[in-house]
Formats: sequence, structure tokens, C-alpha cells
Amino acid sequence: MATEEQVELTEAHAPLQNSIDAFNSVLESVKHELVKLRHDHDKHEPEYFAAVKGLSNDELASFDASNLELVRAGTSAYGLIIFGKVKIPAQDNSYIHVRFFGSAKEGTDGSSADEREYTLHSIHTEEVIKSDGDHKYRAIFGKDDELEWFDT
Repeated sequence: MATEEQVELTEAHAPLQNSIDAFNSVLESVKHELVKLRHDHDKHEPEYFAAVKGLSNDELASFDASNLELVRAGTSAYGLIIFGKVKIPAQDNSYIHVRFFGSAKEGTDGSSADEREYTLHSIHTEEVIKSDGDHKYRAIFGKDDELEWFDT
């Protein structure tokens, strides 16, 4: 897997059509994994999704490609990595951060958008250990939270 030191990401910017199309191709996977992630975390650490506890799973996953507000992208040895900031339309100031990548379709070099297949890598979850040793968890971010490199 590529690391932050190996990949130079673009600055965060509004998505261009290629990024929107790429996100559209993983949209159902993102929705499915988000609901699954919420279910898994609610068993042991519900704080990850506390910010949207009043939303149903359908409301949580009510976004589409038009809700992709920012992207950052970079090329690695295995393809194009895209980070995206996605607005959850059912609730103000609620976003998820996703990471997906495009690799070359069989028989191509993957140099153009139509020669890539996209796959969801992860939805960002964050665990911060505060100075007092307490832990803070979240999977829902705000509009002002930077779209930064993440592995999980």
C-alpha cells in the first residue's frame, strides 16, 4: 500500500468530471460500507457515529455523486488514489471522508480515465488520544475539517 511519503496529493479542490465519474462507480460500495461500519462501531464504540445518531441508515447514506464536495488525488505505483469529502445531505455540517483508487483495466495501461477500474479503499475513522489519556472517536467530520491523507 502506498504511503503519504510516496504520493504527492493535489490540493483540495472541487471535483472535476473524472473524479465524479470515479466516485459514482464506487458509490454503492461506499453506502454499503458506511452502514456496515456504523453497525460494527455501534456495538463497541458508538462515539464514532454519535454526530449522526438521529439519522436512519437510509438518511446516513442518502448522498450521491453531487454531494462529493472536495477531492485530492495522487498517483502511486498501483494507480490513482483519490480522497473525497462527501456531504451527508440529511444533516447540516456532516461529512464523511473516503479513499478510493483506480487501477488499470486488464489489457490497458490505465493512463486515461476510461482505462481505470475504481475500488473503495476505506472510509475514514479517527481515534485521537487526548493529553489526559482519554480517547476521542469519530467517523463524521465537519465542513472545516481538512481532507487529509488517511489509511483507515
